[in-house]
Amino acid sequence: MDLDASSGVGGHQWQSGMIRALHIVSGKLYGGVETLLVTLARYRKSCPTLDQQFAVCFDGRLREEMVAAGAVVHDLGTVRVRQPISIWRARNRLRKLLEQHKIDVVVCHMAWAHAIFAPVVRAADKSLVFWLHMATDGQHWLERWARMTEPDLAIAPSRFTAESMAAMFPRIESRVVHYAVAPPDDSLRNERSVVREEFETSLDAIVIVQACRMETWKGHSVHLDALADLREVPGWICWMVGGAQRVHEVQYLESLKQLASRLGIADRIRFAGQRADVPRILAAADIYCQPNTGLEGLPIVFTEALDAGLPIITSDLGGFQEIVDQSCGIRVAAGDARGVAAALRRLIIDGSLRRQLGSAGPAKARALSDPEAQIRLMGALFEGLVQSKHAVAAAHRI
Repeated sequence: MDLDASSGVGGHQWQSGMIRALHIVSGKLYGGVETLLVTLARYRKSCPTLDQQFAVCFDGRLREEMVAAGAVVHDLGTVRVRQPISIWRARNRLRKLLEQHKIDVVVCHMAWAHAIFAPVVRAADKSLVFWLHMATDGQHWLERWARMTEPDLAIAPSRFTAESMAAMFPRIESRVVHYAVAPPDDSLRNERSVVREEFETSLDAIVIVQACRMETWKGHSVHLDALADLREVPGWICWMVGGAQRVHEVQYLESLKQLASRLGIADRIRFAGQRADVPRILAAADIYCQPNTGLEGLPIVFTEALDAGLPIITSDLGGFQEIVDQSCGIRVAAGDARGVAAALRRLIIDGSLRRQLGSAGPAKARALSDPEAQIRLMGALFEGLVQSKHAVAAAHRI
């Protein structure tokens, strides 16, 4: 017997209505994933049939920004994998939360959240979604742990990342939902001179910016090696935006400062640290450069750079191929510092080329990452899960 969402089989009927979704994330660090969640909190009313709530395990910037956006943020308590009692307590909190708030769909962001909390969601018979934010081979111990609980649906921010999902959940459907990225405020461009003064950069300088977490595979060292080949080119300054959040990142950041000094370009590099105003900084720059050496999906900062009208130089890897083409930037082979230097030289010298590539960015960004469109897509996927669950339950009652 065919059943649809309004089937009255067995005396029970489900009508399309408000779907309550709970996003779970650690909340300890702050990067692209956390930026996405803040955007979801700020635009949570974009889909009238979707009530989005959030749950974190650590206090910090993420929780503060979501609360400031007016979102409902639940505290699951600090979790340490090496302390099983902390996992038990957090799972118990989630169990009660799911019942008290009548949650329909739970979204676990990244393997850590899925490994810790997916068993509770499955036991509570709620729809379970796993959101994979980076391409995976499924071999990390957290990913192997997370594989023990299959989700009902898997989401990824790019086709490249979605294709890697089979390494974790080969039987589960994977759907692409691009990151929702808020368009920049037009007033940001009015702060160009203020930002440049803050970074001790003249108004006529060509500013190259890289804004991302301090991870080796983000390509900072390749970027610096490329800039060293441009020592004789006048007028450029580079802003490295991103702070160290963990011990190995502190060590990495210090190594980058030392590298800049050895290469003789320290006076032209500004290490800006962790910032909460990346769109404002991008609006005051001229070129975005992030020559990754490791695979990545579709970073939010790339969309923000396009929105700011910046041409992008990046590696010919992974999800970058889905966002950067010859209309808006230049891709080079991963690890090719000379190729990055050549691309930078072209854009530094040729202002018309910079403007041409930059002008295509905003429209491309909106087509890819419009918050309302992506949240409505997410809402439709969640409604489909709930529909399916009710249809199966009705069939079992026949």
